[in-house]
Amino acid sequence: MAVRIAFDVGTVRIGVATSDPHGILASPQEAIAAGDESITAAIGRISDCAADEVYVGLPRTMKGGESDSTRMAREWASQLEEKLQRQVILIDERLTTVQAQGAFTRAGKNTKQTRSRIDSAAAAVLLQGVLDSHGR
Repeated sequence: MAVRIAFDVGTVRIGVATSDPHGILASPQEAIAAGDESITAAIGRISDCAADEVYVGLPRTMKGGESDSTRMAREWASQLEEKLQRQVILIDERLTTVQAQGAFTRAGKNTKQTRSRIDSAAAAVLLQGVLDSHGR
């Protein structure tokens, strides 16, 4: 049994999702404000849930290339890894936000209603993909 945590790095918020101890279900958590204190806040979340594995979404372009967002996520993950003194795993997160927004739309929620929750929902989509791949 291992609790996993995932972060979806954005310019305004950093989405957070955690797994249950059995590694079956990813659940969105309250997002962290992006900025100077985000690494400290992330470490607090990792500690609070006693996460065994830490993932950060890597937003590649549709063709698999790098963008400013990709570089920002890599830098944030590198800083987190340095402060944690343990491995942070980068995971391709193409289309996770689109999938999360689609789920909100199907639930009758518009973009304005979901703005503060979309990053954590995207982190949950990312983490659920990890959990599903480990379960196979």
